[in-house]
Amino acid sequence: MTSQLFAICFHTPRPPGLARFWSEVLGWEPGDGPGDDSAILVPGPAGFRIRFVPGDEPRTGPNRAHFDLTSGSPEDQERTVARALEAGGHHLDVGQLPEEGHVVLADPDGNEFCVIEAGNKFLADTGPGLIGALACDGTRAVGHFWSAALGWPLVWDQDEETAIQSPHGGIKITWGGPPVAPKTGTNRLYLELTLPAGADLAAETGRLIALGATRPGAGSGTGTGTGMGTGAGTGTGGSDDTHVFLLDPDGNEFSVRRPRR
Repeated sequence: MTSQLFAICFHTPRPPGLARFWSEVLGWEPGDGPGDDSAILVPGPAGFRIRFVPGDEPRTGPNRAHFDLTSGSPEDQERTVARALEAGGHHLDVGQLPEEGHVVLADPDGNEFCVIEAGNKFLADTGPGLIGALACDGTRAVGHFWSAALGWPLVWDQDEETAIQSPHGGIKITWGGPPVAPKTGTNRLYLELTLPAGADLAAETGRLIALGATRPGAGSGTGTGTGMGTGAGTGTGGSDDTHVFLLDPDGNEFSVRRPRR
């Protein structure tokens, strides 16, 4: 019984404001979040949400993950960009060339995202909704880890690049292969997994470690430490009998918890 993806989480000093931005851009309904969190609900059978968790992680460079939003037509792409700018986003120069069709933007916290041009075949079988992919900076090994961790099949595995997608469809999670930028602090974006009803947290933690995860501070090879294991500065608290924080093989933080009530 593998863990399920419960949420893609953003650390932010202002959860309601960032949730409002993404709700307006995506046209998705707000949902309840625990404590001081805010959330928006992903439509369709995917079943996860985007959570906005209190935290003051300093920006030390580009995020290791960002959303790729899809477009049905050039006019549709223009409308998504305009909606994001009106909601508080801004254009971002990451060295893209003028002839490239995608538009690079940042949300009010500076988190990067792309609005992909119409006709992108790789994202054609995603949705419903605008998010086609969570595009990550990562190795081939970490793509294989997450495929096994979530039970999502690999839909791309070529030239060190990997991608997975739920058997039910929906967004893809992709990894661009080496070189992977050095990790200098806690990621602003992280995955939150939840256990199926009746599953044992300790057993699932052991399974994930056997696949290649590590505990914070245990030496992950690429990770440089994280406040998530101790609750320092993340607003998520330390591991206990309801949840545990781990690092994937590339040193990215993620959490596993018992089902929320």
